[in-house]
Amino acid sequence: MSAFRSQLGSCLGRATTWNPLRASADDVFRYIDLSSVDQDTKTVVEAREVTCGEAPSRARQLVSAGDVLVSTVRPNLNGVARVPSGLDGATASTGFCVLRPELSKIDGGYLFQWVKSSAFVSNMVSKATGASYPAVSDRIIFESLIPLPPLEEQQRLAAILDQAEILRTQRRAALAQLDSLARSVFLDMFGAALESPIRISLGKLVGEFRYGTSEKSGSAGFPALRIPNVASGSLNLNELKTVNVEAAEFKRLKLQSGDLLFVRTNGNPDYVGRCAVFEPALVADTGFEPSKFIYASYLIRARLRGRDLLPLVLQQYLSDGEGRRALRSRCKTSAGQYNINTEGLGAIPIPVFPVDLQQTFIARIQAIEALKTTHRAAQSELDALFASLQQRAFSGLL
Repeated sequence: MSAFRSQLGSCLGRATTWNPLRASADDVFRYIDLSSVDQDTKTVVEAREVTCGEAPSRARQLVSAGDVLVSTVRPNLNGVARVPSGLDGATASTGFCVLRPELSKIDGGYLFQWVKSSAFVSNMVSKATGASYPAVSDRIIFESLIPLPPLEEQQRLAAILDQAEILRTQRRAALAQLDSLARSVFLDMFGAALESPIRISLGKLVGEFRYGTSEKSGSAGFPALRIPNVASGSLNLNELKTVNVEAAEFKRLKLQSGDLLFVRTNGNPDYVGRCAVFEPALVADTGFEPSKFIYASYLIRARLRGRDLLPLVLQQYLSDGEGRRALRSRCKTSAGQYNINTEGLGAIPIPVFPVDLQQTFIARIQAIEALKTTHRAAQSELDALFASLQQRAFSGLL
């Protein structure tokens, strides 16, 4: 199958706009902003209710079920989603380009698969402007080219990719269940500590907080962990970069067993404060010497003092519930970015967890992590299969 390429805008309708500030101040509407879209699952995870009198200036675009939302900021993150039926008539931020498929020309599922493809993402990244806050315009998206086979062929390709996506979703669900199991074990073992009013500020338990290097990555240097490498509770080592730093800076930033890495800034508040524990064994299969790892400037390293609080216990506490709420409350916003600094982290109150129970908890978590490792390996294989299917579908080889 070969398909001619057409400008994306030629097969789209246009979303309408409105100004909530001109409506009754007490009227309520559902608002989809950039943080509403989960960049991993490519879904709208929440849409908050807003009164017209308090409407954000970006709340302007009326969307319909089936519309495809494409974030125009940081296109490398591929913040895209389809509007579900339950959000028909909601209002989307002008930070999205709204793609409304003309169903006589393009299948909605095919369109959605296209904007998730590496070809589309790479094109947008190459055309983005702005060093610190890269973005593309709606015009750039509308003028981009898309392979456009006949509708029947579009539907066939979309169905294949949808089926592959279902398998990936099921694997992610299995991993999420294991995460839930870890949380349940934590609550069961440390319920008494969580109910106790006794708290110690994290700053008193940490021997050192330190920001990472601001040097740019290159073709040589030390392996440097970045925001994409810090998943929720684990390290994602799929895309490692190297950074060349001087010996003195390497000594300051060298990671060692038990170091916690926190994401300190992101456009999505759910990403800020994510943390993972560094262990040499976790990076042993990367092809890099485990003792040579450092980390980038958008991360904060916390090195605990003594053995009264074990890193994995702290990581679990801050990932959910009371701990996560305490962390989020210390985040600040600036220019659409959410941030937390070392002062904010240091002020988080931490319960006193019994040391003996911490050791038992670690043993149980390690058993759960072994299962997660198996599932992640299968997830990686499915991701590679999906990427291959995408490439073949949009190049006429599927």
